[in-house]
Amino acid sequence: MTRPNSSNTGKRRRNRARGTEAVPGLTPEQRDACESAIGHRFKDHLLLDRAMTHRSATQGRAAAWSNERLEFLGDRVLGLVIVEALLVRFPDLREGDLAPRLNALVSRDTCALIGAELGLGQYLIVDHSERATGGPTKRSLLANAAEALIGAVYLDGGLKAAEKFIVRHWAAFLKASNDKPRDPKSALQEWAQGEGLPTPAYRHDAREGPDHAPVFTATVLIQGHGPVSGSGASKQHAERAAAQKMLAVIGVES
Repeated sequence: MTRPNSSNTGKRRRNRARGTEAVPGLTPEQRDACESAIGHRFKDHLLLDRAMTHRSATQGRAAAWSNERLEFLGDRVLGLVIVEALLVRFPDLREGDLAPRLNALVSRDTCALIGAELGLGQYLIVDHSERATGGPTKRSLLANAAEALIGAVYLDGGLKAAEKFIVRHWAAFLKASNDKPRDPKSALQEWAQGEGLPTPAYRHDAREGPDHAPVFTATVLIQGHGPVSGSGASKQHAERAAAQKMLAVIGVES
């Protein structure tokens, strides 16, 4: 007679135990407050719950229980809506002038600012260890939540609802896009040349996060100044973020 494998038996027991645990979710009061803040009433409340659920709180459940898949979708919807808004706003601009505006509007920094303005941190569902390290206030988690929320609104109400949400909450940033953003790396290089310093050097330090939403960290090095680091969705974005922070440190407007 074949004996059952003890490791498989234990795994099945853990899976059954997880099945009896409550699915992470907001309270009715939290949902109502969050929906009021974002200006969208969900027909499917589960979508809002999942948009606010960080993977740390999923307790080993399938990926669909966290906000990562919604974030993946929301990032694409945001790009589409912002591109269309820019084409309407600037009918005569070339692609080369539209690209930096798009990059600024869909950047992780902008998404994090939107997430903070909407107060998403108070609705984020994280585990105890993540909360203890300030998870709900982390810019990366706020940016993820903002993008996941876009994905949730899109699935709940379609493209029109997502467009309404984005145009409403990105309005101030769209207005600011009238002025072409200056590339921070170029601005920092010009400053260094003006000061008679060598060209700034960039060091790539780390790559974290899931494959669909990687986070890169880069450090900019300038003679006579301490290293400054920045993060972004690509190595180039991380370098620009580091350059932007260095410009702030040395007191130069980009």
